[in-house]
Amino acid sequence: MKKDIHPDYHTIKVQLTDGSSFETKSTYGKQGDILKLDIDPISHPAWTGEASKLMDSDGQVAKFNKRFQNLNFKK
Repeated sequence: MKKDIHPDYHTIKVQLTDGSSFETKSTYGKQGDILKLDIDPISHPAWTGEASKLMDSDGQVAKFNKRFQNLNFKK
């Protein structure tokens, strides 16, 4: 293997949005750095199962529904 081409693999602390944290190995930062997450499994709807909200700008959803109302889409 070639020398000095691989990133340094070390221990860091990952801090979740609720303040809890855990240690893991990573190439992020330097030994002992803290990676603070803005989005994580505790807060993101993809993991929490919260219903997504559809943003209807300029009535595009209403136009779509009106245009294709006779195609019997399952709701």
